[in-house]
Amino acid sequence: AVGKTSKEEPGPSTLHSWTKRLLGFEWADLSSWHHFVCLLNRPTDPAALGIFRFLFGLLMALDIPQERGLSQLDHKYLDGLKVCRFPLFNFLEPLPLDWMYLVYTAMLLGALGIMLGCFYRLSCLLFMVPYWYVFLLDKTTWNNHSYLYGLLGFQLLFMNANRYWSIDGLWNPQKRNAHVPLWNYTLLRTQIFIVYFIAGIKKLDADWVEGYSMSSLAHHWLFSPFRLVLSEEMTSLLVVHGGGLMLDLTAGYLLFFDATRPLALVFVSYFHCMNSQLFSIGMFSYTMLATSPLFCYPDWPRHLIAKFPACFQRLLPLSEAPQPSQECVYGGAGQQRLGRGAQKVGLRQKLGAIFTVLYVLEQLFLPYSHFITQGYNNWTNGLYGYSWDMMVHARSHQHVKITYRDGLTGEVGYLNPGVFTQSRRWRDHADMVKQYATCLSQLLHSYNISEPEIYFDIWVSINDRFQQRLFDPHVDIVKAEWSPFQKTTWVKPLLVDLSPWRTKLQEIEDALDNQTEVVFIADFPGLHLENFVSEDLGNTSLHLLKGEVAVEIVSTQKNHTLQEGDKIQLPPGKYHKVFTVSQEPSCYMYMYVNTTEAALEQNFTRLQELREKVQNGTETEPLPPELQPILDSSMENVTQVDPVVEAFLRRQWRMEELQKRRNATLAERFHRFITKKYFVFRRSLLMTWISLRNLLLGRPPLEQLAQEVAYANMQHEEVRTPSSPDTVPKQPGRSEL
Repeated sequence: AVGKTSKEEPGPSTLHSWTKRLLGFEWADLSSWHHFVCLLNRPTDPAALGIFRFLFGLLMALDIPQERGLSQLDHKYLDGLKVCRFPLFNFLEPLPLDWMYLVYTAMLLGALGIMLGCFYRLSCLLFMVPYWYVFLLDKTTWNNHSYLYGLLGFQLLFMNANRYWSIDGLWNPQKRNAHVPLWNYTLLRTQIFIVYFIAGIKKLDADWVEGYSMSSLAHHWLFSPFRLVLSEEMTSLLVVHGGGLMLDLTAGYLLFFDATRPLALVFVSYFHCMNSQLFSIGMFSYTMLATSPLFCYPDWPRHLIAKFPACFQRLLPLSEAPQPSQECVYGGAGQQRLGRGAQKVGLRQKLGAIFTVLYVLEQLFLPYSHFITQGYNNWTNGLYGYSWDMMVHARSHQHVKITYRDGLTGEVGYLNPGVFTQSRRWRDHADMVKQYATCLSQLLHSYNISEPEIYFDIWVSINDRFQQRLFDPHVDIVKAEWSPFQKTTWVKPLLVDLSPWRTKLQEIEDALDNQTEVVFIADFPGLHLENFVSEDLGNTSLHLLKGEVAVEIVSTQKNHTLQEGDKIQLPPGKYHKVFTVSQEPSCYMYMYVNTTEAALEQNFTRLQELREKVQNGTETEPLPPELQPILDSSMENVTQVDPVVEAFLRRQWRMEELQKRRNATLAERFHRFITKKYFVFRRSLLMTWISLRNLLLGRPPLEQLAQEVAYANMQHEEVRTPSSPDTVPKQPGRSEL
């Protein structure tokens, strides 16, 4: 708990003090600022803090080549190319590529220094400064756990986490195995408590409670045991959503108290191990596992190490009692016998207490500060990453259109969504859309477009609602006003009144056959949707669910008015417009069948049946030459390739590879995992070495540099994920099906 420093034998005073037994401190410790400072600077065993420091540094060293992107840095920061970026502050820009490798090298060295406790303060700075620079450089990569890593690195900078199992302790006897102030633990414990508890508070959102946030997660094999006794729908509602809500709300409290801590450790460990398999969240699950022992008594590593044989204890951290430290306040008689600790509160102790209080207040306030930063609010509050609203909102995008207009000539054109950028997260945030539009307006000058106007028509569904517009399509975003402290007027409101329709929409989807697809649309009065029906969708119809719309077939200039319950067949290969003419939002759905895909699937079925007949001897007629490859899965020596046969063989190869992976032994899976990670770290180190060499000695000739990069890109065959087997070579001039 917050005030507990080590297990104590219950004496006369502790037997009658339930606050001491339950919370680890007396009420008198909170009676004045002086007593509170003394409490936060109480001498505490550094063992658990030292173990966490080691694990955090190790996990960050593993994270930097992977989720931080060191292994793909040359793909992320493209030298010489004009790319739209999304920093928190517009003046932030990436350095040249070789210098960015130097930044990442400093961050990696800092993480290793934190792990080893070597030049600890300098290592914390080397890690923290580049980390926050990279973090603030790209809002599209923000998430809660990346934000948490930066917070933990910031906290460690001010802590004495190098007092146990550190190289600094070997060099400096005063730092070796010395007490640390209690606030070092209080800060970390409170931070983790906030992560759990506020994440639970955010999950009290109606969408999470009703089971819409992660509705598809119950399909995962990890929930198979629950599906033995519960339906998939109830597994999603009770286990995924209900279990996640209860764990987040209670984990911090259960970890706090001695009686419930063992049970809490079991549940949070199971929870984070599941998350490591469910989501691609890097080192987050393992970092949270590393924080759990911080809630135990700080001397738990000593008790564990003392149980090892003496021959092993020489290689492990110290198990002896810690020595006193000048940074702690020793108030009790037993502590005063140590003699070397500070006997009065000094400036250092007061600053530590002030820092703890201010930091905790800031962390409690920031997740609810959206009334200040209103410019970042859209359908959800703030940018995703610092509010601990983890997994509460799931989005899907159906339609994204970017229109530009020449301000002088009036020429209108369209841009490919995502042009000049590598991210897609800009679509959900007004601040990023503004940055993107500003960047596009500058880049379009190079294409002889003067004073460009940029319009965005983005359709989004959040938590299984209707697809609807997020931004006003008639507003020129280049000239539109945006401020971080004012509400964005060109963001369209979420149609929450239509949320009860989700039950009906699910019933409609469940009633469809396997080949029919459906898209649900809601639009505002006075607006229209322009859409194109692909020729592959030979059976597309529009059904009106609510309101009134007018459908215009552009090629024929014919208008059709639809009332609630009406439907219309839409011609393939043609544009049409759907105007909402009612006074309330309209709701309609597209139902379609991909006839091309359905026909291709039928051909695949026939080829599979023919292959089986030939193999079991029931087919006696010889196969024509163009079908011969389906028997030996090879297209060698075939002069004329049938596209259907080629696509069939590619699909068969993919299915065989998937089945092979599913049936792989544990040893094979571990080998594949290790091999993949090896080449990630290999490329990180080689590309870093090339860049540092370039900074020191200058860049070599282009041919040599290309050879070096090719060598760094080399991968084992098992790591590659080719689009086709080697036995099906790509034909010259033939595109992928």
